[in-house]
Amino acid sequence: MRTLTLLLCLAQLWGCRSVPVGTALAYREPNCDDPETEQAALAAVDYINNRVLRGYKHILNQIDKVRVWLRRPMGEVFELEIDTLETTCHVLDPTPLANCTVRQLTEHAVEGDCDLRVLKQDGQFSVLFAKCDSSPDSAEDVLRLCPDCPLLAPLNDTKVVHAVDVALTAFNAQSNGSYFQLVEISRAQFVPLPQSTYVEFAVAATDCAAKDVTDPAKCNLLAEKQYGFCKATLTEKVGGEDVAVTCTVFQTQPQPGDAVADPAVPAPSPANLPADPLLVGPVVVALPEAPLPGHRAHYDLRHAFAGVASVESASGEAFHVGKAPKVVQPNVAVAAGPLVHPCPGRIRYFKV
Repeated sequence: MRTLTLLLCLAQLWGCRSVPVGTALAYREPNCDDPETEQAALAAVDYINNRVLRGYKHILNQIDKVRVWLRRPMGEVFELEIDTLETTCHVLDPTPLANCTVRQLTEHAVEGDCDLRVLKQDGQFSVLFAKCDSSPDSAEDVLRLCPDCPLLAPLNDTKVVHAVDVALTAFNAQSNGSYFQLVEISRAQFVPLPQSTYVEFAVAATDCAAKDVTDPAKCNLLAEKQYGFCKATLTEKVGGEDVAVTCTVFQTQPQPGDAVADPAVPAPSPANLPADPLLVGPVVVALPEAPLPGHRAHYDLRHAFAGVASVESASGEAFHVGKAPKVVQPNVAVAAGPLVHPCPGRIRYFKV
């Protein structure tokens, strides 16, 4: 009996020794402005813009934090926190992001804040997880910088809705082509002097000719979607109102199935599309029918990501946080004390 007990104890001790100590995955913390980190962040921004169905394209402003984890059996996962800024390009606009203008502080800028995980495998980046929100600059900051600058107005305000209706009616009355229907009101501001309402809105062409429309309800969107983007100002005056509207109509965009893209499949990067924006537009999906929160002044990025993608590795091992090793740059003497990493990175435009 003693011999059997001794053998059992030895077996247990051997089993304990066979379990490696500290099996948690370790991460490294590269420079936030490292070229590889920036590549991962730019891939993330492309992913965001390809999945935003309303509002405006966003552009990278700053990388706040980065951790890089080994992913079994191969590849690395970049865990990123980034700040973005809203541009003046609507998401339906085929203009490449690099050619889009960043909306300035005096125009009541909007900032995005995103947490992402980006997989690098075989030199390619793909997004595993994305969580974003966005918010306009505070009214106090805008007025401190520019006391006379108009602030963002609620998109469902009766004056805003009226201005868009008048502007779209005026545009269709001047059109010799298709009758256009409203897709969304994208932005609005109340201008004090002269007292007016400024609006930006997206439209879509229908199968009706503008000059022949008698009942807009009978008009249907084209099978191959054709979108446009309008800017208008409705000015109040004694005895009436004046409207000035300009619209840019984009080239027809084929819509296979008009289905929302699978969020688990990375969308094609604009870098892989032909360079000429007049010929090919971005991949556009059907706009959701669910109403967005009322009394909002901008489209919050949080509405673009309804679910969370899996971040499990190909081996089935879940991606998880481990203990960080000390990061030492080669041939550089390391002083005693905690290592300070060069994050957050540089601000590319301005801080909101």
